[in-house]
Amino acid sequence: MNLRTTMAPLFLIVSAFLVLTGCATPYDIGNADRQITPEETAKNFTAVRNRMLAWGGVIAAAKNLKDKTELEVVGYPLDSNNRPDNDAKPSGRFFVVQPGYLETADYAPGRLITVVGAVTETRTGTVGEATYVYPVVAANKLHLWSRYGGRSEPSFHFGLGVGIVR
Repeated sequence: MNLRTTMAPLFLIVSAFLVLTGCATPYDIGNADRQITPEETAKNFTAVRNRMLAWGGVIAAAKNLKDKTELEVVGYPLDSNNRPDNDAKPSGRFFVVQPGYLETADYAPGRLITVVGAVTETRTGTVGEATYVYPVVAANKLHLWSRYGGRSEPSFHFGLGVGIVR
């Protein structure tokens, strides 16, 4: 048995470990509280006012105003990477206010975001015909998640097979 055949399995195991752990870097939310939900905040705003929170969700609407952009977000709990888990139960809607201009073609409905910021106020609005109380987060950090399942680029797979193109 030579060194090459004994090192090959070890090389494959180490390579697989590095690839898998490289994809699992969480988004940094600092000391922000990720346990308080938008729904709880809407019910008891005074207890949460100006507190640094981390929320995530799916963009429902985006609107550019004179000096800021507002996003309406359907909140979802954050997973271990601080990415919204849209397979979980929604945690309430909220508005994100970002100073300056965000490209609404990028920050479009259906995209996942994570925001870190302070809850500054609540606003009453409607969802359909129902009255709704929205917490408003002044964004300190805003992360738009990739359309490719957390990766910043599409993934490529190599293998053997036969393909037929018509």
